[in-house]
Amino acid sequence: MTDFTERAAPGVRGLQPYQPGKPIEELERELGITNAVKLASNENPLGPSPLAVEAGRKAMMDVGLYPDGNGFRLKQNLAERMGVAMERITLGNGSSDILEFVVRAFVQPGDTVLFSEHAFAIYPILAMTASARPVSVPAREWGHDLAAMAAAITPETKVVFVANPNNPTGTWLRGDELEAFIAKVSAETVVVVDEAYFEYGRYLAPDYPDAVAWVEKYPNLVVSRTFSKCHGLAGLRVGYGISHPGVADLLNRVRPPFNVNSVALAAAGAALDDDAHLSRTLKVNAEGMKQLAAGFDTLGLSYIGSVGNFISVNVGQAGPVYEALLRVGVIVRPIAGYGMPDHLRITIGTAEQNERVLKALNEVLGR
Repeated sequence: MTDFTERAAPGVRGLQPYQPGKPIEELERELGITNAVKLASNENPLGPSPLAVEAGRKAMMDVGLYPDGNGFRLKQNLAERMGVAMERITLGNGSSDILEFVVRAFVQPGDTVLFSEHAFAIYPILAMTASARPVSVPAREWGHDLAAMAAAITPETKVVFVANPNNPTGTWLRGDELEAFIAKVSAETVVVVDEAYFEYGRYLAPDYPDAVAWVEKYPNLVVSRTFSKCHGLAGLRVGYGISHPGVADLLNRVRPPFNVNSVALAAAGAALDDDAHLSRTLKVNAEGMKQLAAGFDTLGLSYIGSVGNFISVNVGQAGPVYEALLRVGVIVRPIAGYGMPDHLRITIGTAEQNERVLKALNEVLGR
């Protein structure tokens, strides 16, 4: 068989593919079980807004036509809600698109891309794809050590990723400390504040900031968000970035044409208008967070305080525990690849799903 490895770009040769959470269908097929529950991928257990579903159905009638390549209506809706100009918005096929556009637009071979230890796995993947050097800065108490990150920036650092809250740890940064960090970074370096879990953070933490408020003050700031999490549109892949118009112009130059499909555009616009569904989602998540935390306390398990829709718990030698949970039909996320071999990341589900996970942990751990 022909080996194509040597033909690949240098940064691609050493890459390992991103590993998503195990699908329910795959587990049930492998083990011959039914009624499995998946709390591995930080999906909304309530699913999408009914308004979004209906808008998506209507949009299906016109899928023989290309979508609006500029996403005018969705961008207009977002601009009005955030109080920013439309020319500051870039749409993506998920917020991971926005992160990739930043690297493609600003990073060249030999540059460095900076991020925290235990941060989202896509950051080093994007750096290596661009034949740049990924630089992971040691974390402090599972979260970003902003002082250490600032000290690690060099003239070769073209992009800094800051996840707030961070995935998979759920840790978050206060507004004063995060803005102070951004103010320290040279205007020659792009700072990306990844706010994929923004709505959860705002609901759960009084000191959680809205980085969009700073985009006019700091031209090198890009804020990314998504409809995959609290809006429950993970399967449609819609994200967006907010930045200086000049930066947005560059991101749109590398953005593939029609990267957000017409069904996704319609559903996302409708999701923004369903405040009731968002409120239910945030309430269920807050109650579920308390339920799981109380259950971990009862089981004598330590966990990391989180303001996302997930929580990471220390079960000791998480690999075998993960496998044992699979055998009883419970899918969670092992995070050894994030430097956390003793932790499992568990998405907040419904009350019934959370109880099932806790009972399964009790059974598997023999507590």
